[in-house]
Amino acid sequence: MNLLSFLKIKTAALTMRIFLTDDHAVLIGGLIKIIESEPDLEIVGSAGTVSDTMDQLTQRKVDLLITDYNLPDEDGLTLVRKVKRKYPDIKILVLSMHDEAHLVKEILKEGIEGYLIKKDSHNELINAIYTIRSGKTYLSSDVSKILIKGLNGVEEQRLLTEREREIVKLISKEFTNRQIAEELFISERTVETHRKNIFRKTGTNNLVGLIKFAYANNLI
Repeated sequence: MNLLSFLKIKTAALTMRIFLTDDHAVLIGGLIKIIESEPDLEIVGSAGTVSDTMDQLTQRKVDLLITDYNLPDEDGLTLVRKVKRKYPDIKILVLSMHDEAHLVKEILKEGIEGYLIKKDSHNELINAIYTIRSGKTYLSSDVSKILIKGLNGVEEQRLLTEREREIVKLISKEFTNRQIAEELFISERTVETHRKNIFRKTGTNNLVGLIKFAYANNLI
């Protein structure tokens, strides 16, 4: 083997192969430009849905998946779980608009290697990729602040009043508004007002989302 062939093989071995998942073509284009400006980083593919991502991962070698949380068919958490189960060697960096502590913690529990907020700088993205490549976990400074703020449930406890937390617990037990009103000796109209406030404060819009939030933040 001559020296040129050896160097080509060595360079290929050192190159980090990256796959992008996001349904915004403009963002994908921007990420490709930023990432491929680094000589040892290579974009090997992209997709806009969870389904397409899983299909394409069967066809190529990928070292790092960078994914958004909001996707058209399923959410980023579902994609993370599927990839971790089927391709445990693929590292995952979530790049999202979401900066809610409960959501960040829920995704981190799945063993991802990094989490960035989309407004973070281009330099932070590159730093994250190289940190992950070295075998470490990378959280942007904004994400770290969010998690520190939410330590011991302080953020979530302040988010909901004591009465609202009582109602969340009863909702999780499938109590109706009437049953909640009878249990807490308040009117059904008051219960409905509390429910609306709970959904607004937690950023959820249905029962499943609320229950997931409550479990993630030790409210039930």
